[in-house]
Amino acid sequence: MTYTTLEIMQQSNVIPVVVIDHLEDALPLANALIDGGLNVLEITLRTPVAIEAIKQIKKSLPNVIVGTGTVIDLNTFNASVDANVDFMVSPGTTDELLNAVAKQSIPLLPGVNSPSEVMKLMSFGFTEMKFFPAEAAGGVNMLKSISGPLPQVTFCPTGGINLNNAKDYLTLNNVACIGGTWMLDKQLIKSKNWEEISRLAKQASEL
Repeated sequence: MTYTTLEIMQQSNVIPVVVIDHLEDALPLANALIDGGLNVLEITLRTPVAIEAIKQIKKSLPNVIVGTGTVIDLNTFNASVDANVDFMVSPGTTDELLNAVAKQSIPLLPGVNSPSEVMKLMSFGFTEMKFFPAEAAGGVNMLKSISGPLPQVTFCPTGGINLNNAKDYLTLNNVACIGGTWMLDKQLIKSKNWEEISRLAKQASEL
């Protein structure tokens, strides 16, 4: 099944931003997040096993919406296409990346943190964007300010968001969902404490 960017953003209030260092962790980690109610996963392309992990997750868990994060150039773009992901997320954009995206059907959630970047992406037809790094770029107040002149854009803020400030973002009219990592503590993953990760995921999914 194919989804638009907005449909993906509306599937879950929280999209976990997942870093997989060891391939054997891919399926149990994905299952823990799903058991907690998070069925949209952004797997970052920051590790050598990321693409293979995505392929395993998509094969074993076909009902999960799986995307790639840290799509920054043609190499990561092409790897995402080859892995048949449901969506891609970039921390920013380049003309090269935007031109590549225009030639295929996988939706991209492009990163922005200023009105000028938002306006440029609007000129390419984008109305859904990642606001990154959210807290460092002005957070809730910046998004409120952007909503005045640019109300037609919907955001997924990511970066510096946690359980304490998540609701502040989710109450904004121009925010459909948030990205976060607080349910993915590295020590929990290292100790394979999938039960606790699932509990934290459930806490996030109920925001």
